[in-house]
Amino acid sequence: MSRSGQPLDNRLADALARLALPGHVPVGGGTDLFAAGGESQPHAPIRVEVGGLPELLGITTLPDGGLRIGAACSLDDIANHALVRDGYPMLAAACAQAAPPSLRATATLGGNVAQRPRCAYFRANVRCHKNGGTTCPAVHGENPHHAILEGGPCWMVHPSDPAVALVALDATMELGSATASRTVPASAFFVLPSARLDRESVLQGDEMLFAATLPAQSRGGMQRFTKRGVDDASYGDGVSLAVAHRTDGEARLVLGGVAPRPYRVYTSVEEEAVSGGLDDETIDGLAERALLDAEPLAGNGYRVDLAAGLLRDAIREIAATRQ
Repeated sequence: MSRSGQPLDNRLADALARLALPGHVPVGGGTDLFAAGGESQPHAPIRVEVGGLPELLGITTLPDGGLRIGAACSLDDIANHALVRDGYPMLAAACAQAAPPSLRATATLGGNVAQRPRCAYFRANVRCHKNGGTTCPAVHGENPHHAILEGGPCWMVHPSDPAVALVALDATMELGSATASRTVPASAFFVLPSARLDRESVLQGDEMLFAATLPAQSRGGMQRFTKRGVDDASYGDGVSLAVAHRTDGEARLVLGGVAPRPYRVYTSVEEEAVSGGLDDETIDGLAERALLDAEPLAGNGYRVDLAAGLLRDAIREIAATRQ
C-alpha cells in the first residue's frame, strides 16, 4: 500500500515485489553500481530499475511549506532546481559538488545517499568486515581516506555529500516496501558499522528510498556546504561541512568524509557558536571540542586538520551574524 492507503501503481508494486526477492537491489541512474564493478563481481546484485517510476520523481512544495524531493531525481536536477536553490541552497551546493557533471546528470539522490562504501578494500573484494571477513585491512594498511570518528570495526567513511546536507537540514526520509511504508529522520537513516555491517542505512532488504522531505523551518538563515580536499579540489576525496544557521536561532554543523555516517558535532558546540561575541581563542577551542573524539589512523590525520579548519571558518561566520 502507498502512504495514502491507496493501492500501489502496477509498475511500483512490481518493483517492490521484486525487491523482496533475495539479491535484488533498486537502481536509478546506476552510476554507483557501475563504478563498483557490480555486474562483474562474484555475487552481483540483480537490478530492479526504479528510475522512471513517477512516485520517485518530482520536486514539489508541501502544504506546510516544506519540500519533497523524489529519490529518483538526478543530482543535476536538484542542484539546478529553483525551489532548492532558493530555499535550501546548501543541498543544491552539495549535489553540485557530489560528482563531475557527466555523472550528476544520471546519478540519483536515492542512489547517492544509499551507495555502498567507496573504500578501496571493499570495492576490490578484499576480505574485510563488509565482504565477509573478520578484519579491517585499513587499520594497518593504506588508510588516508578512512574514518577519524566513530570508526570500528570497519573504518569506512560515508561517501555521500547530499547526505551531509540532508542531516543538517533535519530532512525526513520516506521508505517503503511492498507491505509497508515508514519515515525516519535523516539523522537516524544512516547507521554505524558497530550496529550492522551488511548495510550503511536502516533500509531493509525489501525496502527502497522513495523521497526526502525538507521541513519549512529549515528554510532561510545561513546555509553553506563546503568541501575541502588535500589540494582544495572541488571533486575527489576530502572533508565536507554542512552549516545551517536557522532564523529560529538554532544551528546544525554536520561533517562529511570523517565517519561512517554524516557526523553532527556536539550540540554544545552548535549552541555556543550561535551565542555570538566569540574571539579567535574561543573559536579554536570549539573546533577542538567538536573533534575531541577523533581517532585518526596512521595515514589520515590530515582529515582532523581539514575538519578543524572548516569548523573554525563556519563558527566564525555564525558568530559574526550575532554581533
